[in-house]
Amino acid sequence: MMATISHPPTTEADDRLSSLSPRLSLAPIGSAPALLDGAWWPRSRDLEAELPSLVAVLEPLWGRITRVTVNPAQWPVIPRKVPVAGRLMHVGWFRDEQDPHELLLLSYHVGRWNLLVVPPQTAPDSAAWLMAAASDPRGTSSASRLMEEAERLRMLRDADRAVEAVWDSEGGHGSRDAAAPPRVPAMTGTVGQQPRGR
Repeated sequence: MMATISHPPTTEADDRLSSLSPRLSLAPIGSAPALLDGAWWPRSRDLEAELPSLVAVLEPLWGRITRVTVNPAQWPVIPRKVPVAGRLMHVGWFRDEQDPHELLLLSYHVGRWNLLVVPPQTAPDSAAWLMAAASDPRGTSSASRLMEEAERLRMLRDADRAVEAVWDSEGGHGSRDAAAPPRVPAMTGTVGQQPRGR
């Protein structure tokens, strides 16, 4: 499964959010267990609007998802049940026990999966980096640790751009050599393919 990296909608009606394909990146099937099974980049913080399209994509791959849990720090409203494919799926929350940037999906018969939730307002380059890192089968970082690293990389990139702007404004070369390596780590990467169960 490939992630779709695009700008969040700005003019579409909220009721159309659920019909949009979810932005999702999953670890390959059969890879060694990692802390995360992938990443999801919702378009809003409205669980009732966002969950149906996510579950519709995941259930053919992972089996029937019966319950989802989140941390309320990232979601302003947490419905107890969400209509999904003609049934009601249970939604729960854990404040201290669950990483604030993680979504846990449960199936009675198949297992559980942990997804990093990329905040809706995240810039596309940061979101791409987060989604690639969360779906890396060799990953050992928690969702919060990946969010901290993405913020650190963003700050380095912004500082580098500010230095270049000052350099250019003070008579420095207007453009850098295209073949020169970037001065900060890139925030792009190949996004995962298929999920794996636990």
